[in-house]
Amino acid sequence: MTIPPSFIQELIARADVVEIVGRYVQLKKAGANFMGLCPFHGEKSPSFSVSPTKQFYHCFGCGVHGNAIGFLMEHAGMGFVEAVHDLAGQYGLQVPEDDASPEERARAAGQRQKQATLSEVLEKAGEAYRKQLRQSPGAIEYLKGRGVSGEVARLYGIGYAPAGWRSLASVFPDYDDPLLAESGLVIVGEADDNGDGKRYDRFRDRVMFPIRNVKGECIGFGGRVLGDEKPKYLNSPETPVFSKGRELYGLYEARAAFRDRGYALVTEGYMDVVALAQLGFPNAVATLGTACTPEHVQKLFRFTESVVFSFDGDAAGRRAARKALDGALPYATDVRSIKFLFLPAEHDPDSFIREHGAEAFARFVNEATPLSRFLVEAAREGCDLGTAEGRAHMAANAKPLWSALPDGALKRQLLTELAELVQLGVPDLSSLWTPTAAPPPARPPAPPPAAEVMRYQDDGTPITYGRQGGKGRGNWGDKPGRGNWGDRRAPAASGSVGRTRLRPPGRADVAARLLMSNMHEWEALSHELHGLLCDLPGEHGQLFTWLDGQCHEHGVQPWAALREGLRGQPFEALAERLMTEPEGGSVADAEGEQAAGAAKELRNVLDFMLDDLLKARQSEAIAAVGSDPSALERYKALEARRLELRHRLKPSVPG
Repeated sequence: MTIPPSFIQELIARADVVEIVGRYVQLKKAGANFMGLCPFHGEKSPSFSVSPTKQFYHCFGCGVHGNAIGFLMEHAGMGFVEAVHDLAGQYGLQVPEDDASPEERARAAGQRQKQATLSEVLEKAGEAYRKQLRQSPGAIEYLKGRGVSGEVARLYGIGYAPAGWRSLASVFPDYDDPLLAESGLVIVGEADDNGDGKRYDRFRDRVMFPIRNVKGECIGFGGRVLGDEKPKYLNSPETPVFSKGRELYGLYEARAAFRDRGYALVTEGYMDVVALAQLGFPNAVATLGTACTPEHVQKLFRFTESVVFSFDGDAAGRRAARKALDGALPYATDVRSIKFLFLPAEHDPDSFIREHGAEAFARFVNEATPLSRFLVEAAREGCDLGTAEGRAHMAANAKPLWSALPDGALKRQLLTELAELVQLGVPDLSSLWTPTAAPPPARPPAPPPAAEVMRYQDDGTPITYGRQGGKGRGNWGDKPGRGNWGDRRAPAASGSVGRTRLRPPGRADVAARLLMSNMHEWEALSHELHGLLCDLPGEHGQLFTWLDGQCHEHGVQPWAALREGLRGQPFEALAERLMTEPEGGSVADAEGEQAAGAAKELRNVLDFMLDDLLKARQSEAIAAVGSDPSALERYKALEARRLELRHRLKPSVPG
């Protein structure tokens, strides 16, 4: 989906940032601006300023700043598109979608309206449950027995569902309303002879825990029995607004605590979250009766760079941790921390803290098992490393785990550690797990198409060919005409009539343009390539360093969101020029086949840049041969890497 930049600019101009921020932060007038306590870091005196004239917020304490869309993304954990839709809905605007048909737009609008309506129904039920709690001594006594104070109960919106079969009929006069069943509040039984199904409340005689999304809207409930009846916990079913594989209980309440504490603590139940908040750990969340999924982990990393999974020390806890490991591996980058905390089998977090104290629990958290160690333990489980068969078994177990890790220093270190355990050399294990693909069959050279094409010289310099007798253009990805560098037109060569050749962009320009239009590729790059790009001199290095920070702080963003964040940056003009079409419009984000083509082109350009870097390191190694005995070995290792690179690049070089 592509949202026109003009609409985003109109939306930001129309939105009142003071009103938007004021819904989450208590603001007071201070001269021309408004001030409050920063929601992004703990502070006692206000340093968070919101400017109604500039439509901008800025914290003088931690430096965070942005507009209304940026605030929703940073504080509510929304993606860019979600934040735009949310903000537009608040001002009654319809978000135009350039690549959506009228039917798709109507369907999306209907879905958003249904979600809003269901949330209203659930909010109304939640308010009724909270009123019932105040009139239910048994439920109050249960919460007091678990050590839950009234303040914490209010924070999490805890309520009580009475024991009657149709208690909600007093809350919703139209008990037959289909929305009650669609929201999961009411169950419709099998139809009788008259074609009607018996209706009754799903939640009865249970302490109720509202499940909220990152915007604070009620999307479902979890209910716990007061005694020992089964099931002990009951969740809302899957609905248009609730999916237990994507939502986390307590995330809305814990967001600010993630920053204060420096990590998110993932537990297994509602009461764990509430009890931990009561005992000084408000940064806890819980999965909703399901294993931890990649969607859960991705959502957590919107708010923090450190996650600790807490499980019981019994067999069930180990199995749950193993599933969490699978979900976490794709997001275990070099700058993130993922740990696994195993409590004694007889304890959950609540009972452990009550018996041993908060300080002992905090020490347990600090000493939790790092992901790297748990991965090795999981791979070697059941394997006898004293035999060749056992070591081969471990290698087979480790391969899918290691392969799921993103490329980087952590992945390479683990390869070395695993190779030692299975008694193979690193090159042997690497070739076993990542065999070299067979080269594609040779093709006869194709004639140049009518539209222009991008090719490379032997040294990797891009060459842009113009159209005979027409306007020269540069081809980016698979779309003809994408990326015309109209301001780089060079004079026609002597003797060529009606042909214009464009001066080619540099490799850093090519890489920047491809990454800004397809930011997913940044996360796929190795640590070495990140360093290569961020260490480039001048504005290009500054731009790539900024992109790296944006990816870590906000996740993958479309160009329209990046464009807003670039305002005022010293390299803003460079990025704007690289992402501007000759007709004046912005380059569209790469999708589908175009994204695949752009990714291939990016890898090609980066391979050439890496080859240049390795060549420079070879020169340094040769210069040091006389004084450094290991310099010659470094040179040979670098030469081996360059040979591999040149083999990969050979098909890209025109004959």
